[in-house]
Amino acid sequence: MQLLQTTLPSAEEATIAKASSQELSAFISTKSVTQRLSITDEDGVAHKVDLPVSALRLLVNVLTELGDGHTVKLVPVHSELTTQEGADLLNMSRPTFIKLLDEGSIPFSYVGNRRKVRFMDVRNYQEQLEAQRLATLEELSALDQELGLGYE
Repeated sequence: MQLLQTTLPSAEEATIAKASSQELSAFISTKSVTQRLSITDEDGVAHKVDLPVSALRLLVNVLTELGDGHTVKLVPVHSELTTQEGADLLNMSRPTFIKLLDEGSIPFSYVGNRRKVRFMDVRNYQEQLEAQRLATLEELSALDQELGLGYE
């Protein structure tokens, strides 16, 4: 997988992206499999394009993120990541990520002498971590209520 340069959208790009996401989301048909869009080229010629509604929803999500000033990177779910890309995805240092690999928390394979992790394995770990955090939060909330420390 190719590492992409991550740059934030300019203020002008963010404004255009936000307006575009709002405009497109108003026209997404939930009853169709595909939807026809018209794109006008620089010569003023309109071209009709059929897009899957799922792709159109993805485009709206990307534009929304750009409109909020965020960088967006699309990763195919079947792709393999380097340890640095996996660490970046989990927002942690590479040594901490490698520790997770060594502990067996996330499966990996070697390609030559390099470790590779599947994107879906990293996402599964991320989801498990989030579920554990929510369970702990619920446990703490229940304890607060039991001890009368919550808001009345």
